[in-house]
Amino acid sequence: QVQLRESGGGLVQTGGSLRLSCAVSGSIFSIDAMGWYRQAPGKQRELVAAISNGGNTNYADSVKGRFTISRANAKNTVYLQMNSLKPEDTAAYYCKGSISPLTTQIFEDYWGQGTQVTVSS
Repeated sequence: QVQLRESGGGLVQTGGSLRLSCAVSGSIFSIDAMGWYRQAPGKQRELVAAISNGGNTNYADSVKGRFTISRANAKNTVYLQMNSLKPEDTAAYYCKGSISPLTTQIFEDYWGQGTQVTVSS
């Protein structure tokens, strides 16, 4: 069974930084693209940043220059370094991975349960 577990959320003041981690565990055959999404109350879930297996990245315009996504393939972990945080970054942050489990060897999307980020003004 494939599981994604996020960590690193919390409460931070405007201008502060947080580093989110997402660890993939279970019987994994392969991991392709990984991404971070966020959902604020009353809003739709939106893509924040994504990274391919080869390290190519893309970002939402609202976080370009402030957030950095990276991955450690040997650890099956993806990170999101968030700097210069703003109150509008407040949301639940979710990790998503395109993962092929050993049982099927078919890529499917898996989600973590989320971690809350709150930026106070």
